[in-house]
Amino acid sequence: MDAIDRAILRELQADGRLSNQELAARVGLTPSPCMRRVRQLEQDGVIQGYRAVIDPEAVDRGFEVLVSIEVKRDREVVEAFEAALQDIPDVVEAYRLFGSPGCLLRIAVADLRAYERLWIEKLTALTGVTEVNSQIIMKRVKEPTGLPVDP
Repeated sequence: MDAIDRAILRELQADGRLSNQELAARVGLTPSPCMRRVRQLEQDGVIQGYRAVIDPEAVDRGFEVLVSIEVKRDREVVEAFEAALQDIPDVVEAYRLFGSPGCLLRIAVADLRAYERLWIEKLTALTGVTEVNSQIIMKRVKEPTGLPVDP
């Protein structure tokens, strides 16, 4: 990956809706080689997709909670737990961690009542869960803007 590929990645992370012509101009290429590079980055799995950033309040998901979960340390239990998370749309991110806690979730729901319902009906009922701790997000201090692409 060279400096032009990295420039392409920076520009697309900032605005994934750039036309190929605009992208080419910003990175100093003509459109045809720019498109070849973008397609190669997609084929290589460097660019994994394009998404819209949605205002959580606009879709009634403005109440966010970070949830640390301890799960019984058994391979089959952990696999079942992780598979079950895929079916809970309120879980917008999930990470298996080294050490304790064993798992960290980011939850997006409408309000405290919705989170309490999720906590009671789903999170504590998941296979292998031994502990659930919640931290309600007061304010997002830094929005995700993409990964640094410079070496």
